[in-house]
Amino acid sequence: MNKQIDFLGKRRLAAIFSGLLILVSLISLATQGLKMGIDFTGGTLVEVGYEKSVDLNVMRAALESSGFDDATVQHFGTAQEVLIRLKPREGKSNAELSTDVANVANKAMGTSGDLRRVEFVGPQVGDELAEDGGLALLYSLFGILLYVAWRFEYKFSLGSVAALGHDVIITLGFFSIFQMEFDLTVLAAILAVIGYSLNDTIVVYDRIRENFRMLREGSAENVMNISLNQTLSRTLMTSVTTLLVLIALALLGGEIIHNFAIALTIGVLIGTYSSIFVASPIVLALGVSKEDLMVTEVMVEGAEFDMMGTPRDTGETP
Repeated sequence: MNKQIDFLGKRRLAAIFSGLLILVSLISLATQGLKMGIDFTGGTLVEVGYEKSVDLNVMRAALESSGFDDATVQHFGTAQEVLIRLKPREGKSNAELSTDVANVANKAMGTSGDLRRVEFVGPQVGDELAEDGGLALLYSLFGILLYVAWRFEYKFSLGSVAALGHDVIITLGFFSIFQMEFDLTVLAAILAVIGYSLNDTIVVYDRIRENFRMLREGSAENVMNISLNQTLSRTLMTSVTTLLVLIALALLGGEIIHNFAIALTIGVLIGTYSSIFVASPIVLALGVSKEDLMVTEVMVEGAEFDMMGTPRDTGETP
């Protein structure tokens, strides 16, 4: 088996590329932050549909003149649909607030629109959702660290968690740079990205472990390159077929799942890259060797067994 692509030979270039992406993402997250959706900030969301196109400038001016100067107005799906977000207000119930906003919008348009959706989220609930979402990310990464350390070896667990952290930071950075709304659906997408990227990484690690035990010659870098090439076709086919579905969802699935599909698309692309150019190079840099993954033989009353409990043929007659 001869390697076809020297993946690990390009690990320094990959490290520079990943470092730049992470740096830009962290700078954006520190300066701009995430554009939190109503799920996390709390407030009222009103979706109204009209038979003609909505001029957002006219709608914003009408809302400001009526005292709703903190309203966020945007098209939702088509130019005939408008989405209005408002922060919570003291002394006024959510039902009254949504009714007042819909009346102002109808007056600005000169016609009665179709009230499609009204959502309310309290600020305390939003804070709890944000905190629980962050804890879910941390718990999932910690669980993965323990699982991979148990299944493989601690060097592999550090490599997998580093790759997953890489994917999460870059995906969050993308949403921060382009100020796309971050809501519960996007958080769910990021958790799904962690699972997808981990699956890719585990497949690569399984092949690396097998080849460390089967191939008696060659350096650790050579064995890992062979493993990456052997799993490359599977990795690319999985990614391409997944991306076809996600692109279709992003383009045709409507505004509600648009950001969810975008987050998964970015995550799948970055996750495929990291399983090759981040997870494996980190394991190599930590000094993994054949001895770390070789099955240890033990002697029990004159018979040889491997660590799986399978007797080995010693050539002696019992």
